[in-house]
Amino acid sequence: MLAYFVPTVVAFMRGVSNSGSVFVLNLFLGWTLVGWVVALAMAARSTEPRPRM
Repeated sequence: MLAYFVPTVVAFMRGVSNSGSVFVLNLFLGWTLVGWVVALAMAARSTEPRPRM
């Protein structure tokens, strides 16, 4: 079960600005391999992380 949400965990740990979108994509389309890979790519792309509070 944890492997299913790896893209979401990566997004929240990296503090990417689209972490909510990664979660929704992972939740609804993560069961397909394509959806899971796209969510992981969104989580891992190199962007300026949002400032932590």
